[in-house]
Amino acid sequence: MKSAFLAFERQTTRFAMLIARFMLALSACLGMFQVITRFVLEQPAEWTEVMIRFSLIWMIFMGIPEAFRLGSMVSIDLMHRLSPMRFRRMLDGLHAILGLMLLSVFIWYGWDYSLRGLVQTMIGFEGLSMFWAYVAIPVGCCFAVLGVIGNFLEPKHLELETAQ
Repeated sequence: MKSAFLAFERQTTRFAMLIARFMLALSACLGMFQVITRFVLEQPAEWTEVMIRFSLIWMIFMGIPEAFRLGSMVSIDLMHRLSPMRFRRMLDGLHAILGLMLLSVFIWYGWDYSLRGLVQTMIGFEGLSMFWAYVAIPVGCCFAVLGVIGNFLEPKHLELETAQ
C-alpha cells in the first residue's frame, strides 16, 4: 500500500513539475514577445502581461508539491537538522500535520476565491474568467497534499542539497 501510494505520488508530483516548467517557459517566451512588440515593433500587446501573471501563478502553485516532497522548506529542514535524533520522526509528524492543515485552508479558501472569480474577467482576455487563474491555488495545494504525505512516509530533507 505504501509503495503504491509513493509511486502514485511520484507520478503526480512529476506531472505538477512538468506543468510548472511549462508555465515558466511560457512566461519567459511571453516576456520576450512583449519586449519585441513594445520596443521593436512599437505595437505593445497588452494581453501578454496578463498571461505572464497567469502563468507565474500556475508555475508557483504547481512547483510547491516538489518543494514539500523534497523537504525543501528552509525552516523545516533546519529544525530537522538541529533537533536530537530521537525527536526527528515526531518533528516530521508535526510538520506533516501542520502542513496538511495549512494546505487544507488554502484548498478551502482558494476554491471559494476561484468561484468568486467566475464573474471576473481578465483584462485583455474579456472572454476568459479569472477563475482559471485563481483555481491554481486549490489545484496546486491538492498536489502538495500528496507531497506532504509522501515526504512523511519516505522522509527527504534536501533543502541544502537542492539549493543552487
